[in-house]
Amino acid sequence: MIDFGALQFVSPLWLLLLLLLPVWWFVARRRRPAAIVFSRVPVLARGPRAGRGVARFLMVLRNLALASGIVALARPRSGAHAETTTSEGINIVVAFDISSSMLALDFQPQNRLEVARAKIKQFVAARNTDRIGIVAFSGEALTQVPLTTDYPVVQAALDNLQPGQLEDGTAIGTAIATAANRLKDSPGRSRVMILLTDGVNNRGSIDPRTAAKAAAAFGIKIYGIGVGTEGMAPVPVGRGLFGLRYEMQRVEIDDALLTDVAKVTGGRYFRARDPAALQAITEQIDALERAPVRSRTFVRYSELFRWPLGIMLVALACELMLGAWKGSLP
Repeated sequence: MIDFGALQFVSPLWLLLLLLLPVWWFVARRRRPAAIVFSRVPVLARGPRAGRGVARFLMVLRNLALASGIVALARPRSGAHAETTTSEGINIVVAFDISSSMLALDFQPQNRLEVARAKIKQFVAARNTDRIGIVAFSGEALTQVPLTTDYPVVQAALDNLQPGQLEDGTAIGTAIATAANRLKDSPGRSRVMILLTDGVNNRGSIDPRTAAKAAAAFGIKIYGIGVGTEGMAPVPVGRGLFGLRYEMQRVEIDDALLTDVAKVTGGRYFRARDPAALQAITEQIDALERAPVRSRTFVRYSELFRWPLGIMLVALACELMLGAWKGSLP
């Protein structure tokens, strides 16, 4: 690729063909026609200059068409460049519970998953310079998005989170360990984990409190969010002929465990019964110390090959029409 400042050529080797055009022009000018090509006496009476003028114009059109076609093949484009910016931000990983119990209809007509997704998407939309990652967990944990400032990618990953993507269950300790592994080497002092779950730890070989102590050793603060109301709620217990089957069960969220996990890291635990919980956690995170974050912003290219391609087509059309007009003369 060749870069001429704002203008770039993706396939510049095609431009070497432009060097052949002057050679062809020189050879064509030296070549003499073997016979008189004018069938109309008035044209011939005006002398050889008229014929040479038409021939030269046809040659110009053909050269213009060839040159424009070669430039189009070289794929000119402009506008794209990368800008490196430095801003202050926080490193945040959201550990998002996608176990089947997240389909419970605590917040009818919405389920827990839809409410939790809306809260986290609202939180992400309020970020400007923070680096955010997503870890999904149920019976196991998996990183969906590493730390990034590309918020549309984060929002798309949140939209795609659904129960059934991982083995079912609630492995809170595994989720903390996976998210902490993403955060431990991140730049700056402010490392935050948002642990969002609706249940009780019942899977995984890592104890949540032990994982929280390890996270605290890396300077990671855990902010827990328990998603669920009080009392009874329709909880999915299996599938029937018409989809999921629900039964009324008592809402069980291990508030004590989540409180301990958050406390040992210097964070806090919130019960997400309403939007106020998200507002509180946002204010807590915004008060943290921010560290410089470098990011690269890319501007898209504007493809310019259509312009030389259009010139080529116009030149070819003019050449064909002029040739047809010349050949139609009596």
